[in-house]
Amino acid sequence: MYSAHLIVPLQDRMQKVIEIHEGIARHPLYRLKEPVTLSLLDGECVAIVGENGSGKSMLVDMLTSRHPLLGEEVQYDFRPSELSLVCDNVKLLTFRDCFGTSDGTYYHQQRWNQWDLDEQADKDVRVLSSGEMRRRLLNKILEQEPRVLFLDNPFIGLDVSARQYFCTLLGEVVRTRHLLLVLILSKTDDMPDFVTHVVEVRKGVVLPKMPRNDWQGLEVPAHVLLLEKESAILSLPLREDDFAVLPQGLRRMIDMHDVQIRYGDRTILKGLNWTVMNGEHWALSGENGSGKSTLLSIVCADNPQAYANDVELFGYRRGRGESIWDIKRHIGYVSPELHRAYLKDVPAVEVVASGLSDAVGLYKRPKAEQMPVCVFWMDVFGIQQHRDTSFLKLSSGEQRLVLLARAFVKDPSLLILDEPMHGLDMRNRRLVKDVIEAFCRRGSKTLVMVTHYENELPACIDHRIFLTKQ
Repeated sequence: MYSAHLIVPLQDRMQKVIEIHEGIARHPLYRLKEPVTLSLLDGECVAIVGENGSGKSMLVDMLTSRHPLLGEEVQYDFRPSELSLVCDNVKLLTFRDCFGTSDGTYYHQQRWNQWDLDEQADKDVRVLSSGEMRRRLLNKILEQEPRVLFLDNPFIGLDVSARQYFCTLLGEVVRTRHLLLVLILSKTDDMPDFVTHVVEVRKGVVLPKMPRNDWQGLEVPAHVLLLEKESAILSLPLREDDFAVLPQGLRRMIDMHDVQIRYGDRTILKGLNWTVMNGEHWALSGENGSGKSTLLSIVCADNPQAYANDVELFGYRRGRGESIWDIKRHIGYVSPELHRAYLKDVPAVEVVASGLSDAVGLYKRPKAEQMPVCVFWMDVFGIQQHRDTSFLKLSSGEQRLVLLARAFVKDPSLLILDEPMHGLDMRNRRLVKDVIEAFCRRGSKTLVMVTHYENELPACIDHRIFLTKQ
């Protein structure tokens, strides 16, 4: 816990709420490539942007004094706040897509799922929607009247109406409170209008802060996946047990009749009928809280209520003797919940290899014969250089790319992608779309994908299902 070092500003300059001069993290593992000089001024709303792994989180850790500096520490001027401690004045709410812990001071982390139950403040948090959970956490922090608020990817996982709500809410907070708001954004094409300045971090170097109107944005090519890698994907042979070897439309991959899912007095899915044939590519959409993740948990054999419903997967009725592994061996899967399950300090290549056995954590070195396919998919997603890096040492976006490689590594018949681009920068979003499109051109591969952004859907989508909240 660090106390604030107050600066008495000159009368002819704006108040510097946070200032770093030639800052270098004391711990070598948390150092950026160059010393950081940066001032955040009262009245600004700043967006910190950059590619995955560029150093955005390291910069935020410096600004919040999470990592002490060599020499002169971060300087704070929290006036008009009468509190002196950094932990009382600086709050950080970070998505990171998967975690649900708090260290008891200014550092909060939370997984957000759905959007509803606004009026039920006493509800069990396990059934709160992402929007309600986010609203509750944000309200809890705002009630503490922080002088500075850092929000890490605050719009991830929210549907259109929820994103509009939070943009309006944050804009009102900035307008009516004495608050310095800092947004850390991976997806920059929908930056809120109330952002006044941008700080870009590029390959470990913090560029000078600039007015938002002067920032040119991050350019993304129309096609990111290299042609030789695309050709390598298309050239992969299909296994004999891959349903993609069958003519399109010959096998029911998913078949549900009048599915009902309830938790206590809350109905998630009601009277759902859905059939997916091999070779079809589905976009699964709906507002937050409509049951998309619940539906996918039935497909992935993770929801015990599937046994009480008329559900067939790959031609087998659930509860007729098939094992969970008989189902999972045909499925490649990535989701925020899966991301949350990986909290072990193991090399990234071992996380990828765990997809070959459907284990959430195969904490052994991959067998020699498994290594080439693991490295192949890490190379496809541009993370081969991190094969021996601890999964927990990677940025959230890099972790998501590792988990995507895990989903593809066993060449599944059915690919289920639940918000696969969470936390990815603009270039990596385009890369993932390219990989999905190439993969789905092989035989009659089947795809089900969830996203709240229409422009994230690959061109191969040919079917849609929209869920409504009960």
